[in-house]
Amino acid sequence: MWTRSYSTIVRNTSLEALWAVWSDVNQWHTWKDNIEFAKIEGAFETGNSFVFKPKGGPRLVLGLPEVNPNKNFIMVTSFFGATMRDNHELIAHADGIEVKTTINMNGILSWVWRKIVAEGVVAGLPLQTDAMIARVLITQQHKV
Repeated sequence: MWTRSYSTIVRNTSLEALWAVWSDVNQWHTWKDNIEFAKIEGAFETGNSFVFKPKGGPRLVLGLPEVNPNKNFIMVTSFFGATMRDNHELIAHADGIEVKTTINMNGILSWVWRKIVAEGVVAGLPLQTDAMIARVLITQQHKV
């Protein structure tokens, strides 16, 4: 299994504010510049799935095998011979909230999909995380 993580600490916000942006799948395109769209029918909850279309890539169906509001969610993408799991976590610390994403690639052909997909996903995590946090802070300012 291949695993990589990225995390950063954010201050001046709440678990609820971060979760509100992270769990609003239908609005991901407003802060993720590498996707055309993400579309979920129904609630952002364990057992649901959604359609995800990266720019220049095929439509994918991503499963949500675990969703714990204000704490974490896991997305699973199935490829031929491999599975990619994205664990997104919000961890409260005394000095702020850690926003952490861990990508796991597993399966007989995981080395192929790691090169084609996962390494690019991991390389984009700092920018993607910063964009999500910026979206949270902008949303908070508009509520004041």
